[in-house]
Amino acid sequence: MTGTDGRSVIILEAGEGRRYEMGNIGAVFKADCGETADRYSISEWWLEPHTSGPGAHVHDDGDDVFFVIEGTMSFLVDDAWRDVERGGFVLVPSGIRHDFENRSAARAGLLNFSIPGAFEGYMPSIVEWFREHPPHRVSWES
Repeated sequence: MTGTDGRSVIILEAGEGRRYEMGNIGAVFKADCGETADRYSISEWWLEPHTSGPGAHVHDDGDDVFFVIEGTMSFLVDDAWRDVERGGFVLVPSGIRHDFENRSAARAGLLNFSIPGAFEGYMPSIVEWFREHPPHRVSWES
């Protein structure tokens, strides 16, 4: 079944999608590129306990939207960290420095919408970067 723009319906069960393992971080891409006509990218990010994230960065070309699906995730927005529990939502408009990490003692996950899409094309280099710079252990005192 296809929509008026030629894109197909996607139905995935829990845990399904294109997986990228990066040590204590795992990403599962649900839809990106041709599936969304490059409008957005949807992925799950899972961090083991006490695991740093991708590092503070800025997207000049679009928004990052996060929804915490399990545990508590710590988000850096500009210069302030904030803990966001399951069910919490974070919208980071373009041009604002941000990061996320799991400072808790339990596994945590988030659903990420990157707008615009085509984010998955960066994943091979991101996986390689994490291979060379493994996530480090973090705590509430970091």
